[in-house]
Amino acid sequence: MKRFIGLIMVALLSSCSLVSGGEQSRPEIERNVLTGLPGSNGKVLAVKFDDTVYAHPQEGIEFADVVFVTQVEAGLTRVMGIYSSNYPEILGPIRSARISDIDILAQFGKVGFLYSGSQSKLRPVLSASNIVNLSAERNPPSIYFNDPERTAPYAMMVKPNLLLEKASEVEFVKTVGWKHGVRASSAKKILSATIRWPNAVYKAMWNKSERRFVLDHDKKANLAASGEQLGSPMLVIQIASISPSEYGDKFGGVTPKTTVTGTGTGYLLRNGSVTKALWERATPEAPTTWTLEDGTDAFFQRGQVWIFLTDQEPEFEFAPIKAQK
Repeated sequence: MKRFIGLIMVALLSSCSLVSGGEQSRPEIERNVLTGLPGSNGKVLAVKFDDTVYAHPQEGIEFADVVFVTQVEAGLTRVMGIYSSNYPEILGPIRSARISDIDILAQFGKVGFLYSGSQSKLRPVLSASNIVNLSAERNPPSIYFNDPERTAPYAMMVKPNLLLEKASEVEFVKTVGWKHGVRASSAKKILSATIRWPNAVYKAMWNKSERRFVLDHDKKANLAASGEQLGSPMLVIQIASISPSEYGDKFGGVTPKTTVTGTGTGYLLRNGSVTKALWERATPEAPTTWTLEDGTDAFFQRGQVWIFLTDQEPEFEFAPIKAQK
């Protein structure tokens, strides 16, 4: 009887072990589909940040899986962080939704959208979209609150974890088109890239010791509230059409709309280099695919992805070519 029990135990243990080449295989590590890094694939929260100098330093952008930089009124920029693997305790300063946000977010599925509010004309459009409204318009001061150390309207912060409890309709993250892989052989080494809008500028500089691009915003180091300089191993400059929309702000400024469907060109910054690439997105709900000029796949570096949506060509500072001896 003891021998019979022993045989059963051996069989059970064997069935729990996957053997390959004489060695027990390790379980596959879960990787976030957006960053390619080890991490969970949770529900998608999109958070709208102010990006004026008065809102800096921002809280929690460094923990986003993806960061979009878009043009708003007066040629300024705002930032939208996509969170699916990590939800910081506090994020902000939070600002209002814009018409471009709807199409940008459509490729992520049913997203929980965190923002301060929107103009009345835009509200029915947001309601008709595939967005779950988790804004300050529908949530109490215990979730959206003003930081006493900041000045309104650059002071609204949010506790995203409390909104996850209300996010039953929000979908889990899925791939949105890009692929991770090796750098293209056509990549050219650069020292920096300057990305412009009518009234805002970002500069990305390759930091060799940190193995990532670090960012300046309006000619100053783009620091998070933690003191960390924002940046990433993977930046995307997506050239897109930006045109006036039917919406505007209370000061009379016209809201621009960024078109993220169709086809266009762009630049992938990774490993201290730049590669020209082509993007394509058939519909707002479709993923954005990236290819090289020869039609083969353009691969992203693993890590947080920054996407700069602009209609201006960037300026690159190329690394000097070493003379051959």
